[in-house]
Amino acid sequence: MTSRPGSAPVTQAIPTGWRRRIDPRLALARVQASAIPIVQIVVAATGAYAFAHYVLGHPAPLMAATVTVGSLGLVRDARPGRVLETVLGMLVGIVIAELLLLTAGTGSWQIGVALGVTLVVSRFLSGQAGFAIAAAIQSLIVMVVPSPAPFLRLYDGIIGGVAALLVTALIPRNPIKTELRDGHKVFAAVDSTASALVQALRRGDRFRAERGLEKARAITPVVDDWRSSLESGLAVARISPFLRRQRFELQRHDRMRAAVDLAVRNLRVIARRVVYVCDDGRARPVAADLLAEVARAAGVVATSLDDISLQPAAREALTVVASRLDPAAVLPDASLGDQNLVAALRPLVVDLLTATGLTPAEARAIIPRI
Repeated sequence: MTSRPGSAPVTQAIPTGWRRRIDPRLALARVQASAIPIVQIVVAATGAYAFAHYVLGHPAPLMAATVTVGSLGLVRDARPGRVLETVLGMLVGIVIAELLLLTAGTGSWQIGVALGVTLVVSRFLSGQAGFAIAAAIQSLIVMVVPSPAPFLRLYDGIIGGVAALLVTALIPRNPIKTELRDGHKVFAAVDSTASALVQALRRGDRFRAERGLEKARAITPVVDDWRSSLESGLAVARISPFLRRQRFELQRHDRMRAAVDLAVRNLRVIARRVVYVCDDGRARPVAADLLAEVARAAGVVATSLDDISLQPAAREALTVVASRLDPAAVLPDASLGDQNLVAALRPLVVDLLTATGLTPAEARAIIPRI
């Protein structure tokens, strides 16, 4: 933008997001992660449109394509139930708009009424906000775009929904790759939290302890992502003939996820205890060493995600550290607070042992009695 003579140069305001450089590696990673969803959407939308247009003779089957795109999407949760729920939401919007067209015609106020009724009905039918938005978009399209025959777009929407469900089963997304990535993120977060707590104990640093507590609390959403990707993968594996061999691995990882979820909760308890004991500023090397050993053993458990044959090694590493978790033996002259900190490691190790395939009773039997 030019400036007047004698005045300071005027620069055009550019949104921060536009000035930000795109990282080619991150951009390529996004594309690679979405490769199968993109193929699903392209195949389903094209197939649904072609069937409605060339086989059934519908002149412009827009809904056949839009329903597939809207129901599949690029989201993490691609389970058939979610896809079906989104399809039903879109069909609700189409039906409401078609009925309003027959009774009141089209126009500005009719569009407002259609959107209002659609949002109210869809919110009544489902607690998911996406359900209502999907219904509203389809309702708006029906009210704005003319159609040669009533309820023709409802048939197109049904065709698009069927196509979306078919590609979910026949061109499945890679559930193992997605949930493994999420699982390793959980273990990485656990390791980062444990490292902060170990440093706090070695230095008697309350600030680091509080930082470790913050990290421990931040693991919950990461665990939730892992749960979501596992549930999605298991749901798709049940209907896809191409994923039957992966069901065992997905189920094993889901059992590990349940155990690690409990371990994360116990890690938060430990973090709170570390904050408490570090209030006096004294170093606690024994507790730090024990927690560091647990963290290293948890790292071996993480490697068993990819290779089940490493489960015995993970179990052995945890068994070694479990044998030392007798508070009175390792800290005979310590305060009750310090002994309670060591005692808090015991349920954490039990949960991690359960993640290696042991039953809770077998895991508890490994911990020394106190």
